Amino acid sequence: MSIHLFSLLFLSFFTLISANQNQIGICHGRVGTNLPSPSNAVFLLQSNKISKVRLFLPDATVLPSFNNTSIKLTIGVPNENLTYLASSDATSALNWLQSNIFSYISPERVQYLAVGNEVLYKDTFYAQYLVPAIQNLYKALQILGLDQKIKLSSAHASSILSSSYPPSSGTFDPQYLSILTPMLKFLNETGAPFMINTYPFFSYINDPTNVALSYAMFGSDVNPVQDGDCKYTNLFDATIDAIIAAMERIGFQGIAVQVTETGWPTSGHDVATKEIAEIYNGKILERVRGSVGTPKRPHVPIEVYLFDLYDEDLKSGAEYEKHFGIFNFDGSKAYDISFS
Repeated sequence: MSIHLFSLLFLSFFTLISANQNQIGICHGRVGTNLPSPSNAVFLLQSNKISKVRLFLPDATVLPSFNNTSIKLTIGVPNENLTYLASSDATSALNWLQSNIFSYISPERVQYLAVGNEVLYKDTFYAQYLVPAIQNLYKALQILGLDQKIKLSSAHASSILSSSYPPSSGTFDPQYLSILTPMLKFLNETGAPFMINTYPFFSYINDPTNVALSYAMFGSDVNPVQDGDCKYTNLFDATIDAIIAAMERIGFQGIAVQVTETGWPTSGHDVATKEIAEIYNGKILERVRGSVGTPKRPHVPIEVYLFDLYDEDLKSGAEYEKHFGIFNFDGSKAYDISFS
């Protein structure tokens, strides 16, 4: 093999690895006491070569720390802002963007706006405002000439499915179609991904009789689920493919799926351990780096955001909700995991 050909092959391999690494992000929630400063968090992210971050709201004390970095942001538009953004016009949405986001961070650092979070889960009051809010924000981005650079979507809980087993039977809950159908039409037209928060941990603890722990955590002793030509060895893949099947069922082909949250806690439950969290999150990173895709879409890269950068001790709910942190406050890792 000539040196020139070897160099080209090496460069192609390195480019592929780098591109796949850029599909990996992390969520940075800040519902906690004595959290490291935003500048320290950014230093930690850069030290671990994490190039994508999801912020759940446009925090004026956090956003400026990401200027002068190469980190790409997904910034949440809080549910409580949807009523205003839906009932206003493009000019008002533009003012909101300028006042809440672009006054603190360069548009060059923003890749996605996640408009609302799980608006169809439990309290659905804000659901009616979701699509109008997205449309007004999109018009505002058009005015700024940013509509091709910043994509708009909304992160949903996997409970929007009324059927998910087997994955090919994936179906959206009919009561949500009046919201999901126009949203999917928007995503299809603009090339934005369908955002999903999925936690096999919750599926297991809520239904341990029907969900095997090994299936939830990428265990080695799994009884595969055969679904037509597709074979499933883990719940993560099965959930994504059920979402894809549900989209196709109502006429939307080819929309990318982005996992905006997934992770495993390290305390607060019998199966919330550092050992299992290391296995689960490690397998996620391994699959993203290798562009494994899913059985329905093999070798199609999936952008995934692991939850969470730090533990958040002020989160409500069960004790395990507070213990998803991958890093300790001093910058050390809670368990052995590598993002590079």
